[in-house]
Amino acid sequence: MTAAIFFGVMALSVLVAFSARRGMKNMSIGEYLVGGRSFPPWLLYFLAVGEIYSIGTMIGFPAGIYAGGASYGIWFLGYILLAYPLGYYIAPLIWRAGVRYDAMTIPDVFGRHFRSRSLELVTAGALLVALVPWGQYQFIGMQVVLQALGLPISPVQSVLLAGVIAFLYLAVSGVRSPAFVAILKDVLMVLGIVVAGVVAVTAGGGPAEVFGPDSVPRAQVTMSGSPMVFALTTIVFQSVTFYLGFSAAYIFTAKSERAIKSSTVWMPVYMLMYPFLVATAYFAFADRPHVKDPNTVFMAIVQDRLPDWLVGVVAAGAGLSGVLVLAVTALTIGGIVSRNLAPNIRPEAQRRTTTAVVAVFLVAAAVLTLTASTLMLTVLNLTYYLLGQLVPGWLALMFFRRVRPWAVSAGMLGGVAASIVLYVTDPGLGGINPGLVAVAFNCVLMFGLSLLRPGPATEPVSAHPRVTSGQGASPDTP
Repeated sequence: MTAAIFFGVMALSVLVAFSARRGMKNMSIGEYLVGGRSFPPWLLYFLAVGEIYSIGTMIGFPAGIYAGGASYGIWFLGYILLAYPLGYYIAPLIWRAGVRYDAMTIPDVFGRHFRSRSLELVTAGALLVALVPWGQYQFIGMQVVLQALGLPISPVQSVLLAGVIAFLYLAVSGVRSPAFVAILKDVLMVLGIVVAGVVAVTAGGGPAEVFGPDSVPRAQVTMSGSPMVFALTTIVFQSVTFYLGFSAAYIFTAKSERAIKSSTVWMPVYMLMYPFLVATAYFAFADRPHVKDPNTVFMAIVQDRLPDWLVGVVAAGAGLSGVLVLAVTALTIGGIVSRNLAPNIRPEAQRRTTTAVVAVFLVAAAVLTLTASTLMLTVLNLTYYLLGQLVPGWLALMFFRRVRPWAVSAGMLGGVAASIVLYVTDPGLGGINPGLVAVAFNCVLMFGLSLLRPGPATEPVSAHPRVTSGQGASPDTP
């Protein structure tokens, strides 16, 4: 029954992806990558939360609390809660820059705003280094989840399944497919999380027992010293990187700044599912006190306590979470290669080239998953640090007039190097998040060099006139 439900939902998701193409005959590169900048608030909402709440939410959050205690839960919830009000004001500026420069990728914005081909290439390179392991990790996550839930799928089969489905999504209608599939995925994911949380509380004897001092070790609910410093600095670092690093790909699809604000207002509603995830983690303290791999905590409770058909629903939600993020990551990488690394491709051929790059990436990531997953998982820890190095450049183009493009490049390269050095050497830093230190070094380089050799004034994006619609807006491309 579990396998039947899982494969049935996967097939249904492909049908949903095909239906997203309905009424569209010829798809331009703009439709393929950013949906023609036409997504209304409700569709943007599901695409955004589909990216935000993925396998990491279902599996990683309860695993982190089980293994790391209060500090993990505080920074995880804290950075998301802080990110939403920041995004309400920052995300519309990202979209405004995309419309002004007819941008479909982040390197498009950086290169055209600062009128620098070299900065465009540096930005593209930094993004690829960060996103390749992030996309490949979705293969690993789906593989681990499906095996733990007992589905009759080998590692090779699970990787092939994820790759084929992700490619079908994108080949049919580009970014529209993940947006519509996200609706199905969110329903299943939220249902699975809520049911698992209710079952955990019921089996544990009620909230007082599950969350009581007799069930939860004191070390899991107290925090001070370095863990406290790490939690606070991580909240600051990741809340800003949340939009300026990860989220620009879906922000470009919105039909207007108003659509972005309308969707952002409702995104915190999804936070209501976190108490159910906390309940499963706390229940596991008493029910499974000696789990070797914390990543299996949520799945173990699901498999032990739910009927087969509900296990299938949870497996399907987890599977769609991984495939959805994989598809959007592959599309982002394809767009960067076809538009920024190979800019001489004719516009009418960019969609075919992007699709081909998507296929190559999915094959390469699948092979890496099966042959070098340990290495890639190690590199994955750098993903957020590296994406954070886009933040100073975004701040410069949004709010400052005399930042030089070569200074932005120098800061970005210095920040990437600092991220790698801090990760490899692991100096401790008193608990301060290394990504925040690398971003601070990036800012010092970028603004310091620009002060030493100020360039001509460039109007920041925040000073641009507000654009009411992304459809048909004429770009002001230097």
